[in-house]
Amino acid sequence: MRENRKKEIRIKADAFREKCKVSRYGIIDLFKECERLGYKLLRYPLGEEADLGFSLQRDNDIVIFTNTCSRLSREIFTLAHEIGHVILHMESKFSFVDDAVTISGRDTSEKEQEANYFAACLLMPADDVDKFLDLELEDFERNRLTAMDIARIMSEFNVSFDMALNRLENLGKIDNNEKIWLDNERNEKRVGNLLRSVGGNARLNAASMDIDIPYEYIDYVIYNYNHNAIPYETLEKVLGCYQLTVEDIRDRLVEQIERDDDLDDLIGGLDD
Repeated sequence: MRENRKKEIRIKADAFREKCKVSRYGIIDLFKECERLGYKLLRYPLGEEADLGFSLQRDNDIVIFTNTCSRLSREIFTLAHEIGHVILHMESKFSFVDDAVTISGRDTSEKEQEANYFAACLLMPADDVDKFLDLELEDFERNRLTAMDIARIMSEFNVSFDMALNRLENLGKIDNNEKIWLDNERNEKRVGNLLRSVGGNARLNAASMDIDIPYEYIDYVIYNYNHNAIPYETLEKVLGCYQLTVEDIRDRLVEQIERDDDLDDLIGGLDD
């Protein structure tokens, strides 16, 4: 990636971050910020083997989906990655679907690399990383980072252990040998134990399994039911996400011929 393009992405990531509520170092709740800034955010547990997220433009709406079966820290990075697609690339393409390959950085395509760089700059800006290392760690330049230090960084910036290591290496704060050593220490002590030992946010290391679907999508589901696109059971399942029953919306329904589609297919097909 060219340096001038990296600078453009950093500027755009900083501009988005300035609109968010930030704690000492990290964005407090990127999910809430996404909704507050007008994106239609869907969170649903599609399964561990399913795509991690997607972003698309539907009429005048920007729709972003994240799979809540992935660890919360990874889901947050997925969301930041999708926001990157929206801000950097949505004018040239109407949808992006991301899996473990694109999110992990193994996809070398330009747009995926740029979205990952945007996410890293949004979640762990270089200046804030410098500030943390200076103020929160004792003599960082002389002392070697430990896995417990990385756990503190995780909690402060709401990122995964891997993302913290990658960002520190890319910023020149650790070299590859240190990264390998820290990764081995992580494997030995386990991330959950490390987070608990520093009083960190242990939720980052577990899947939330949350279901969060914008209320206006009830209209979308009712429309699909009324046009024979989904069965009665799916309608019930979706309404249950909103603590509603079929009787609550009975006056908006027409008789249906049941089909075999389910909620996973419905959400998975939003980018069609």
